[in-house]
Amino acid sequence: MTDGRFRATSVKMMLDGVAENHTAAMLEPYLDGDGCPAGGHGIDPAELPRFVAALDREGFQVHFHALGDRAVRHALDAVAAARARNGRSGRRHHLAHLQVVHPEDIGRFAGLDATANIQPLWATHEPQMDELTIPFLGERRAGWQYPFGSLHAAGAALCAGSDWPVSSPDPVLGVHVAVNRSLPARAGGTGQDPFLPGQAIDLATALAAYTSGSAKTNGLESVTGSIRPGLDADFAIIDADLAAIRPEEICQASVRQTWLRGRPA
Repeated sequence: MTDGRFRATSVKMMLDGVAENHTAAMLEPYLDGDGCPAGGHGIDPAELPRFVAALDREGFQVHFHALGDRAVRHALDAVAAARARNGRSGRRHHLAHLQVVHPEDIGRFAGLDATANIQPLWATHEPQMDELTIPFLGERRAGWQYPFGSLHAAGAALCAGSDWPVSSPDPVLGVHVAVNRSLPARAGGTGQDPFLPGQAIDLATALAAYTSGSAKTNGLESVTGSIRPGLDADFAIIDADLAAIRPEEICQASVRQTWLRGRPA
């Protein structure tokens, strides 16, 4: 179904909740305040592969809400089932949020042509992370959080967004955290040490995730997402050359104009 620039092409599936209240689906139990297993495995959606294969066959792509490593694995299993039953349909199935990803599943994204839909602004030390998440995941699993660098190195396609209104819609802040894995206090962060800095991605990769990556995920790469002849003139003008400033200064830049189809928005 289409109506102007609107196209109904996707179905969203909520596979779990969030880690902070122990509703993210995990392969192993959460820990309690004493560091002991406390349940919270999550729900095993046995019918998920069948549903996803049927949607794929009917021309829909699936947007999975998947924060915990169990939810991520179930989503990838469902995409694998769709690929096995329907072949390489070209549907841009994507997994959003990806807070905890088991290392064994990192390489599956590229192999299944499943896009990693990331929200970089969350990959920082802040009270929600340090007080409500890390103590209940434990050190090993806490180190698997927001593995943008590993996904990129393994060949996974990336797209990026904000999950607004849960967090700021400002893509400049998201790019800053993707590159630095921290956000200074002057930009609304805590200014603490970088969170898992080995999972940072470079500026070009972060910008591509927000632009061409998101356009491709939505099947719009022939319309928008990059600046080249024949595409819509959709772009933002920023008051700094992000490639010329220091990475830790990215958050100081701001958008001055937004253009859609060659006109100021």
